[in-house]
Amino acid sequence: MRRTGPTNYILRRTIRELRKAARINKAKIWRYVAELLEAPTRKRIAVNIYKIDRLTREGDVVVVPGKVLGVGKLSHKVTVAAIAFSKQAIDKIRSVNGRAMHVLELVNENPRGSEVKVII
Repeated sequence: MRRTGPTNYILRRTIRELRKAARINKAKIWRYVAELLEAPTRKRIAVNIYKIDRLTREGDVVVVPGKVLGVGKLSHKVTVAAIAFSKQAIDKIRSVNGRAMHVLELVNENPRGSEVKVII
């Protein structure tokens, strides 16, 4: 059987835009995130808030190539970009004055991907 990739239109568009941004801005980070997003559904990434809290410091910018879930507590302000968020995750990020955004919004703000961490 032929490999087809994701069938979700928004996810396919996001992957195309990430590859384009990687090529135009010579930013390998966006190509890496696009490759992680192309994984089969059973290998999709889901990261909990406590893992983001443990791996980041105040003011960090983080990309999660998948979904952010609301288990745990966040103790400092971070900017989190992902494909999807649970409602609890958004509430916890905003409760510490952090930002939750889609990956493409971060690409528009930071095309080179400098100072961005990828959490898988």
